[in-house]
Amino acid sequence: MLDGKVVIITGGARGMGAATARRCVAAGARVVITDVLAEEGAATAKELGCRFLVHDVTQAEGWASVVATVLEEYGRIDGLVNNAGVSTVAFLEEQSAEDFERAIRVNLVGPFLGVKAVIEPMRAGGGGSIVNLSSVAGLTALPATGGYGASKWGVRGLTKIAAIELGPRIRVNSVHPGMIVTPMTQQHGAVSGEGAFPLVAAGRCGEPEEVAQAVVFLLSDAASYMTGAELAVDGGWTAGQTALLNYYMDAANS
Repeated sequence: MLDGKVVIITGGARGMGAATARRCVAAGARVVITDVLAEEGAATAKELGCRFLVHDVTQAEGWASVVATVLEEYGRIDGLVNNAGVSTVAFLEEQSAEDFERAIRVNLVGPFLGVKAVIEPMRAGGGGSIVNLSSVAGLTALPATGGYGASKWGVRGLTKIAAIELGPRIRVNSVHPGMIVTPMTQQHGAVSGEGAFPLVAAGRCGEPEEVAQAVVFLLSDAASYMTGAELAVDGGWTAGQTALLNYYMDAANS
């Protein structure tokens, strides 16, 4: 599915990034994962047999270094997954400007810099695919998301603008995960298992591999006519309110 393609995955040390790297390797890609988590990133790369680079996505110089290294070692760049991100949980009146700005810097400026960095090599190679990780928080308003939600709405818009500007050779799509069980979300109560997340139609939290499969599809030629699209991998979260279903059922039975 990705035979021979060279793919960069940011935030690849763990969670959805590591799962995506695993799926890409299995699909035949040559993968370079980047992260600020040096030890975890190196361990993941060793496990998967891929390349790891320490990388802060908020710095243009870091992006230039990553791209130069990948081109030197592999000669081309076919895919970019802008996965690196941070979460914030705070009501607006309680969130500091510094916390808000950090979320914007990592979650939105990072992908912006990444898109810019790969345009030239992707064009030189005949095209490519960019997948930006947004969130359900970029599709609907979620309380206490503040800077996180604002950054993910920004990723959604950035994706569509890039898709228009870079087409037809470079495709740009966004993936919108719901509550996925990762080291980041486990801090906020995400757990695996049926019935663990009754707020969504699926009734459970998602697993990183379920998001990874969607990302691999968008990277592949199977998605050749998809650009500027939003792919929700959220167990039905943005489809509607299961809480209302329960309310009406309770009302009907009372």
